[in-house]
Amino acid sequence: MTDKPPEPTLSPPSKPVTLQDWEAVIDDFQNGGARLHRWTSAHPILIDQALSCLNKREFPLKLQLIVFLEEFSDPLFTSDPDSLPKNLHRLIETLRALIQTPADGVHVTLALKEQTMLSVTAIVIAADYMLDGLVELLLTVVNRPNHGVDRQARALACECLRELEKSYPCLLSDIGGHLWSLCQSERTHAAQSYILLFTTVVHNIVAKRLGVSILNTTVPLVPFSAPQVLVNGSGKEGSRGLNYKELRRAMSFLLEWPQVLTPCGMVEFLDLIMPVAMALELQASMLKVQFFGMIYSSDPLLCHVVLTMYRPFLDAFDGQEGQIASRLMLLSRETQQHLVFRLLGLHWLLGFGELVLRREVRKVKGIVDMGLRFYPSVFDPLALKALKLDLLAFCFVCVDMLKLEGVSGEGKGNDKLVVKVFKDGLVSVSAFKWLPPHSTETAVAFRTLHRFLIGASSHLDNDPSTTRSLMDSTTFTSIQGMLVDLMLEYRRLVPVIVALTDRLFGCQKHRWLGERLLQSFDQHLLPKVKLDYTLVSCFPLFDKIAESDTIPPRGLLELLTKFMAFLVVKHGPYTGLRSWSQGSRVLGICRTFLMHHHTSRLFLRLSRLFAFTCLYFPDLEVRDNARIYLRLLICVPGKKLRDMLNLGEELGISPSALPSFNIQSPLSADNLKKSKGISLYVHLERVIPLLVQQSWSLSLSSFGFGNHETGYPEGIRDSEPMIEESEINSSSNIQVTPQTERIDRPHEPLRVMDAKISEILVTLRRHFSCIPDYRHMPGFKVRISCSLRFESETLSRIWGLDSPTDVLDELDALPALYATVLNFSSSASYGSIASFHIPYLLGEPTRKIDISDQAAALAIVPVENGSREDESFRAPVMIELEPREPTPGLIDVSIETNAESGHIIRGQLHSITIGIEDMFLRAVIPPDIPEVASPGYYLDLFNALWEACGNSNTGRETFPLKGGKGVAAIAGTRSVKLLEVPASSVIQATERHLAPFVVSVTGEPLVNAVKDGGIIRDIIWRDDASDSSLDIAGSGNDFDRGPLHLTYTDDIDERDCSVNIRKKNMGCFHILIFLPPRFHLLFEMEVCDDSTLVRIRTDHWPCLAYTDDYLEALFFA
Repeated sequence: MTDKPPEPTLSPPSKPVTLQDWEAVIDDFQNGGARLHRWTSAHPILIDQALSCLNKREFPLKLQLIVFLEEFSDPLFTSDPDSLPKNLHRLIETLRALIQTPADGVHVTLALKEQTMLSVTAIVIAADYMLDGLVELLLTVVNRPNHGVDRQARALACECLRELEKSYPCLLSDIGGHLWSLCQSERTHAAQSYILLFTTVVHNIVAKRLGVSILNTTVPLVPFSAPQVLVNGSGKEGSRGLNYKELRRAMSFLLEWPQVLTPCGMVEFLDLIMPVAMALELQASMLKVQFFGMIYSSDPLLCHVVLTMYRPFLDAFDGQEGQIASRLMLLSRETQQHLVFRLLGLHWLLGFGELVLRREVRKVKGIVDMGLRFYPSVFDPLALKALKLDLLAFCFVCVDMLKLEGVSGEGKGNDKLVVKVFKDGLVSVSAFKWLPPHSTETAVAFRTLHRFLIGASSHLDNDPSTTRSLMDSTTFTSIQGMLVDLMLEYRRLVPVIVALTDRLFGCQKHRWLGERLLQSFDQHLLPKVKLDYTLVSCFPLFDKIAESDTIPPRGLLELLTKFMAFLVVKHGPYTGLRSWSQGSRVLGICRTFLMHHHTSRLFLRLSRLFAFTCLYFPDLEVRDNARIYLRLLICVPGKKLRDMLNLGEELGISPSALPSFNIQSPLSADNLKKSKGISLYVHLERVIPLLVQQSWSLSLSSFGFGNHETGYPEGIRDSEPMIEESEINSSSNIQVTPQTERIDRPHEPLRVMDAKISEILVTLRRHFSCIPDYRHMPGFKVRISCSLRFESETLSRIWGLDSPTDVLDELDALPALYATVLNFSSSASYGSIASFHIPYLLGEPTRKIDISDQAAALAIVPVENGSREDESFRAPVMIELEPREPTPGLIDVSIETNAESGHIIRGQLHSITIGIEDMFLRAVIPPDIPEVASPGYYLDLFNALWEACGNSNTGRETFPLKGGKGVAAIAGTRSVKLLEVPASSVIQATERHLAPFVVSVTGEPLVNAVKDGGIIRDIIWRDDASDSSLDIAGSGNDFDRGPLHLTYTDDIDERDCSVNIRKKNMGCFHILIFLPPRFHLLFEMEVCDDSTLVRIRTDHWPCLAYTDDYLEALFFA
């Protein structure tokens, strides 16, 4: 800050600007664009000419010119920082000369002086270059209290000083005593500006905690100099603390002047006073006594002043909530008020009620008592009706909360009162019954209905008990009945009611309310609906009912059958396309049933409806469609039927499968040729290589029997639901033959189970209940870790990427790929494979080794550093599979990416091989099994699966899967393999590759050897074979048998294999492997010194085709 003007620099005289030139300049600046930019270099000349014109007495465009300078002060003044002080000094001198010039009413007017003061102040604040001369000039104007001629100019000068005080806090703190004296002396209407200026100064002193004296007048008013705390930017004066005594005297003075303030001035005054009062720890009752009476004023701004005081001083207004609510309610009833003020009063009342409700529930009872009698009038504007209905809904919520607090009376009486309030409130918008569904009255009515429907069950509340209690309330029952009556009487409201249910279904918490509404419509609307052509208006609701699997389809299917009969009877020569249109819509509802319900629930009634349509419906297209639906219903199982009926737009396409970038131009032929060989320099590789590079895969096609997707009879199938006897009556022409009397199935013998088989079945049911049915819910995931890299030199050569030569770091010269998307597909049954996105990938540098440099050739480089360097040029890629069958296969990989040059690179990479070992997972543990008991559980499961895969006694048992919709059966098979491998190699290979799947080790020599390794842990250890509970072929009571002798015949399995390994047997590994989605692979390895006999059992016999190669690779690698 300085008042010393810079030395002027001589500039050549410029041509004077005429009035037309100024008009053209102002017009160019206001239009902007190119017309504005052509004046960029002329900004200093424009400022010089403008200030010269303002000093001319008879210049007619002074007012327009000063407004022009203020409006475009940013480009004119701040574009040249060096000339900014000089220009601002000249501008202030122009203002000084204008103020000192007497007003003649023609060339120099009071309005010109006031506008110049405002514009100059705004320019200085926008330039952020404070000058003491401007403050001194404004103080000179202000320092003439009670001078009536220029009272408006003095008030405006106070406002300018107040803006400067806001921009530079504590600017006027040293002259606070003078400002206080001016406030006491002023008696004109400008006193409000003086009061607000002094209040702003006091507020900043308290906010900055300055220890200045408000009463001190030793510092002269003029000439003005900025306080040191503002010049130096230090807070040393504030360290002394506030002068509470003088500040309280100032507050007492200010609280005596509210009567001279206008409503707008009162709002600003209170906004400044409340922080000061809290900082000085004044009693809130002082403000309450002074300002609470304004609540009864007719000016809404004064009511707002009282409401702003209520929130920070809740205790001071304790007990007066009813008075405030009553006044706000009266404000909304005053018809002489503008509508906006009446709406504002209701908004205030709703906010005030929520504030009181959060503070103490009991105090809201008075507001509720008034609000329940506050009905909207028929002649109220619609916006006012909507807010009044919102107030009634708020009172309904308060009634529920008061009932929980025990404040209200009987619960049934309250529910009846709420129902009465709701119905009486809707009378004001009853026109929605005959107006179009898209009318505003309809929107207001159903908005209120939704508020009453959800009641106190807020979206922010996660407690489901409120929703359950609401469904059992009288209010919910009454609203259900009212909606049914509305649909019966006014069919045009059906789409609006469907939209209401969709809104409830869209909320996770209130979706049960939507379910209950649809159930109520099924029970009460369908029996009452009238069969005529207007029934088609209810079809949107029927679609919603058909989508809900919690509603029995009987009622709606019977109604649709009757409606189709009605269409057949009423069809005539003048029907036109009505029969075709409505018949097609009925079939659409039937298709919705097939998509969301089990066919067993629909078969009887839906087959009758299709059969009737095929035989008697007059429209040929509808008959053909019904015939197709009937054949599908009879011949195709439920899941395949739903897949076939799936519309194209409903097929699930993952958003992640789409590229994350936009193609701006089509690929050229040259780019397509370059992309063909992309697999030569872009590599996607497995992190862990496979033991067996499988080059073939066993895939069995379906033979057309049943619903076996995998091609073998042990696939997952739907559990057969029980058919109710009530659905098969005497009038039915369909004969149901019991399964025990079918010719194509032999009688099952009576099965007798002992305790062992029962225990096995319990273990298996428990295990299968934890396996998800992948048809109805997400199944187990198999994750393949890979890495993506590319050769930077080859990529740059093929795509013509020029590496920069002026970079210091070698990494900056490497090319990169951006927004890379990897898409995966496979002919194997791996489900839908999500794509993988890589934002950025840096190319591998070219490795150049100068072998002539012997020192470099013999240098020792740490392995860790090299691996870390390689990792920075590789992007980790995770491929997630959800196998439908545990078989090896190939995953085709396509890439789409962007190069730095803007080229879009796309092509096919080398396929990723999936081996049988990728399918190896640990069996899932039930959640109720503690971690300590997991080894025992795994051993019991191994025993049960071993028995089930080798014993036919459990072959006819089915086990429900997780989700309750599918069951699985075990069809086991067995195999055996002899490996001529030393025991040490077997132990090392098992510890390295199969350690997570080992559930038990038996035999003292083997137990000791495995325990010493320390890799396999948390399993069951058994030192001798007598502890084994497995009934395994070839296992005697001891391990001291001779060398192995195997005999293979058609009738003898491995139980009868004659082996003699008495002197070389060390023990057994028991290995349990889970194969997704629901299969198992069991190994029992008898380890000897020079050979190992592996007994294999599985419930998925195709995996045996890969197990032989895997075992050889495992132990012979």
